[in-house]
Amino acid sequence: MLTTFPAVPLGDTGVIISAVGFGMGPIGWRTEPVSKEELQTIGQKLFARGVRYFDVAPMYGYGAGERRLGALLKGRERSGFTVSTKVGRLVRPALSRSIDDPMIFDYSADSAWRSMEESLQRLELDAVDIALIHDIDRRTHGADQPARFREALAGAYPALAAMKEQGLIRAIGLGVNEWEVCRDVAETVPVDCFMLAGQHSLLNQRARESFLPWCAERNIAVMVAGVFNSGILAKGARPGVRYDYHPASDAILTRVREIEAVCAAHTIALPAAAIAFSATGPAVASVVIGAATEEQIDGVLACADADIPADFWREMAHRRLAPEGLFPG
Repeated sequence: MLTTFPAVPLGDTGVIISAVGFGMGPIGWRTEPVSKEELQTIGQKLFARGVRYFDVAPMYGYGAGERRLGALLKGRERSGFTVSTKVGRLVRPALSRSIDDPMIFDYSADSAWRSMEESLQRLELDAVDIALIHDIDRRTHGADQPARFREALAGAYPALAAMKEQGLIRAIGLGVNEWEVCRDVAETVPVDCFMLAGQHSLLNQRARESFLPWCAERNIAVMVAGVFNSGILAKGARPGVRYDYHPASDAILTRVREIEAVCAAHTIALPAAAIAFSATGPAVASVVIGAATEEQIDGVLACADADIPADFWREMAHRRLAPEGLFPG
């Protein structure tokens, strides 16, 4: 019997998301045309399983992700779904078909307002539920990160606070690949949530040790994305596979092979184990998964629905591949 993924409150914001969310990145980056009919069919599959939370950003396909999400949601009751999008990058239309990067980083207040206006137009919505400041982490900006951090707190954040006051958005957070910057922001200004990509996974468990409990103490919800770490936890340890946007190291490949061996012994799909792990932990409200085609969506939903026995997690803990007591039973 297929599971209907439950609804989950986003802290005390009044926003409701689903325990499994859908990320529009893979569909946004599809280079071939995506018909309205296909998008509607994808929407039907997701809604039938209780997926009500959809995450997108202007950079996903340089605006295509937002347009396609708008088509996917077309005709549905607005109270029946939750949308998050992001600010911090602006699409430059004149370069949108260029091999050069058609995005420009801009964390000013004016940029945040312009970005949100353009997002609402592409989504064909009057408001979104969650606005996330995008990629103000050190991994993205390197030595420029402190300046970008200050720019975002002085510009984008006050703009989002004003949008929240006006009812254009209902919750404010960050969408980043680094949990440390989330803590830095939350120690400076009030935030409702974080979207953390690639930082709470079977291959990267550090956030679980201190950051997730820290968020839980402050009632800050965490949406976990990038649970396959750029594909390696979906495809397995094969030649050319990537880990966090780069070719996987020998140490990472060895660890994945160890996880695959435990999965094989218990007849569990590697991506199912990856999703199940990322769904655990204090403050985790939703695991956001993405896929580019109907077939891939069927597969990832099946993995999110998999029944994984406690014996599997006990063996994972015994092999020091997962924490003790993850799923007692």
